[in-house]
Amino acid sequence: MKSEHPSQDRDAPGAGDPDTRGAPVGRRVLLGTLGLGALGLAGAPYLQRGLESFLAGAADRDPTGLTGLLPNGGGFRYYSVTASVPRKDARSYRLTVDGLVDRPASYTLADLKALPQTRLVRDVQCVTGWRVPGTPFEGVRLSRLLDAAGVRPTARAVRFTCFDGAYTESLTLEQARRADVLVALRMQDEDLGHGHGGPARLYVAPMYFYKSAKWLSGITVTEDVEPGYWEVRGYDVDAWVGRSNGRDDAPTS
Repeated sequence: MKSEHPSQDRDAPGAGDPDTRGAPVGRRVLLGTLGLGALGLAGAPYLQRGLESFLAGAADRDPTGLTGLLPNGGGFRYYSVTASVPRKDARSYRLTVDGLVDRPASYTLADLKALPQTRLVRDVQCVTGWRVPGTPFEGVRLSRLLDAAGVRPTARAVRFTCFDGAYTESLTLEQARRADVLVALRMQDEDLGHGHGGPARLYVAPMYFYKSAKWLSGITVTEDVEPGYWEVRGYDVDAWVGRSNGRDDAPTS
């Protein structure tokens, strides 16, 4: 991402003109200013988390998606396609694996956490244009859950459903088995919060972020790919970053 460094305006008062310089800054004022600056730096992470929490809560009640236009220093935008999303915790959360499998399963959050975890650090790229670089995700490889379920020979795709009651996504079986596709439980080295799709979400590292369905509740192995929520509204089913949806963004992996 580019950063901009404005050059000094040499025509502005005080820009190199000794006759227009202000009065010297007193030592107490200088130390006080530096102290406030240090306090601001120390408090920045807490303020950022507070802002993200506020925006996540607002987006949860905003079916228009306009909350996503609000500025957020963390870089993420919050989208929901329903008026509200129920909250799940360690006691109420369940992830089912079913469809064309020999051993359907239902996982609690504790079950998922007990499995081997994989950590990936990739840029997150939204098809609307924003990118958050170097974002850590951690969770269970989707391929591990598919192998445990025993995928049948006739299967060619996987469909994902979410406990918001509306959002769906899909991958081919080959895509779903990639090593960089996770059922993510953590993001930015913290447990996934509700606003980021917790307790568990899909994370498809090399594709645009709409493929990484939030509030994941169901994994269904199918015979054919079924277009997801945004895909029936015109988005590409295969959403490789930089190679789909008419965009040329740099790859994320």
